[in-house]
Order: sequence, then structure tokens, then C-alpha cells
Amino acid sequence: MASLGPVTPQQMHFAEPLPLKSGAVLPAYQLHYETYGRLNADKSNAVLVCHALNASHHVAGVDAAGQRGWWDNLVGPGKPLDTERFFVIGINNPGSCFGSTGPMHENPATGRAWGADFPVVTVEDWVDAQARLVQGLGIPRLAAVLGGSLGGMQALDWALRHPKKLRHCIAVATAPNLSAQNIAFNEVARRAIVTDPDFHGGHFYAHGVVPRRGLRVARMIGHITYLAEDAMDTKFGRELKAAALSYSTQDIEFQIESYLRHQGDKFSEYFDANTYLLITRALDYFDPASAHGGDLARAFAHDPATRELQFLLVSFTTDWRFAPARSREIVKALVDNRIGVSYAEIDAPHGHDAFLLDDARYHGVLRAAFERIAAENAA
Repeated sequence: MASLGPVTPQQMHFAEPLPLKSGAVLPAYQLHYETYGRLNADKSNAVLVCHALNASHHVAGVDAAGQRGWWDNLVGPGKPLDTERFFVIGINNPGSCFGSTGPMHENPATGRAWGADFPVVTVEDWVDAQARLVQGLGIPRLAAVLGGSLGGMQALDWALRHPKKLRHCIAVATAPNLSAQNIAFNEVARRAIVTDPDFHGGHFYAHGVVPRRGLRVARMIGHITYLAEDAMDTKFGRELKAAALSYSTQDIEFQIESYLRHQGDKFSEYFDANTYLLITRALDYFDPASAHGGDLARAFAHDPATRELQFLLVSFTTDWRFAPARSREIVKALVDNRIGVSYAEIDAPHGHDAFLLDDARYHGVLRAAFERIAAENAA
């Protein structure tokens, strides 16, 4: 299948402040985004792709640094989300560190970097910002909103709070809220960052340092939760780094240790510590059922327009961080409301990371879904 080739990010500036769920307000801001394919005459073929924790607007193609988009195996000419049929939009959310206004940018009230003073953002805030950009592109209604993991939460929020602005919601490897265990993992990762001596209360930019030690540990913790135990055993087992044990408490002994340290080192070079804190908090806070007595079915019944949408949920058997049971909770809430929903549970060995990887069955499900959506557009 062909690649999109080189892609160029774009910016959209918003002079109107963005009211946030916390009660704070984000003043004038900008969003970075990329688009792929062509918008058709009646603007009915647009698909928004929502990114997960450490991803960005660079969904597909090759950027100026030669990096392929994080979902390049899914989006492009002839791929499951075919850019010869659809106009695909990737948006970097506010609070991120990949171009959109975030903690590294100047706080207009102080003339210095926002740092820890950047307002707390939620999934709902991101979706509101995305909706403004989609409107700015002149698109009245999206053919679909697609996201995996945290991106899937954003897709669900689109369906719950902006149901008249999309026709299909596709949520992959996601959940209606985080379990206590997931919140715990996020908190340990955050503590690793805020207790790094180089963090300086979130204002490390002024000190010319980066809390890399904390970021490394945070990434190592997170990465463990993205992999399935069997996949880790198959790939690494108890294989040693060297020919024999060194009997050291600090040296790397096992290949899995080497792998995790490598992942942590890479992450600490490109990701922002304040952004990590903001995004994991947004994960923690997402809980659309909380406003409806904890009843997810009532959340989906709140706006009658949600009942007109079509949903697709996809989960993976070895994903223990966003287990299939969590997707089935969403499916049940939709079925209880007689809302159209399809559900695919893919037997894949890769854990949570499966939503980013090549799997013929998984990609087949998404290809079939987008073929149906394309057929609707043509009808």
C-alpha cells in the first residue's frame, strides 16, 4: 500500500478564549494539525482521528524529521482508513508539547512559560477545542470520529456532547473511565516526575534543565502496562544482557531492563514533563457517567441525538490496562438505549499496544467499517 509521503503540519489560531471544565479559561491559543486526502464537495467525508497520551497531530505520512505518523499503518491510500476516499484530520490537543499551546508556551499574563501554571485540561476541553477547529475548516458534520485508548475516550465524548457533529463513533482499546488500578499507575508515574530534583515545581524551563530521571521512570511504568505478560515473556523471557550475571544491584542484568531503559531514555528526550502530568490527569478525570449517578446508559440517553449515531467498539483480549470488559460496558450501555453498535474483540497477543500494530483481523474490521461509511456517502 502506498504511503502518503511528506506531510506538512498546519496551524489554526483562536483569538476567542476556551472555557475549561475546571472553570478556568485558556486565553488565545493555537492548535497544530495535519490533514490527508481531499474534502469532497459536500464536505461529508471528513474523519477526525484523536490522539492518545504520547502521540500528536502527526497521524500518517512522513514529517520534516523523517518520522512516520503514529498510525501510518492504518491511514493512507488503500489502507483501512483510505485517504483516497476520506479527508482525515489529526489535531494536537492543547496542553501537549507538539506545537499546540501548552506549558512550554508563553503565558500572556506573565511573559514567561506557563509551566505548572498551565490550566488543567480535560477530555471535554480537548473535544471542544477540536470542534472549533473542525468548524474552522468549514465541516458541518464529520463522517466519523476515531480514536484509540485516550483517543477513544475523546471519540466517546464527541458522541455524548456533540452528537449532531458526527455520524459514526469508532472507539478502540478504550474505557468509559479509569479503574482505581489505572489511576494508581498514573499517580506513581506523576510522583516520579514531581520528585525529580530538576522538576522545580514545574518551572524547570527557567532553570535550563529537564526532569529526565522522572520522565524515564514514568515512561518505564507506563510501557509495562501497555504490554501483555505473554508478549514480554516471548520477546525477552529471562534473557541476560551479558553472558553471565554481574551480581550488581545497579547494573543492567536482563534484556527487559535494557529495553525499558531504552524506552525511558527516548521518551525523556522528546516529551514534556508538565504535559505528562496534564494528560494523565485528563485520563483520570474522564467519567461521563459521573454526572448521571454513575449510570453509563443514562449518559448515552442524555442527548436524543446520540441515539442517531452508529458506534464501533474494538478491544483486544490481552489488553489488561483497557480490558475487553470495559468496552463491553460501553456496548451494554448502547444496547440498553437501542443505539446501533458493532463490537469486535480481537484475539491478539500484544496487550494495549495492539491498537497501534498491524493485525489483519483488527485492520479488517476497521476497513469494513470505513467501506460502509464510504458507501453511505456515495448513496
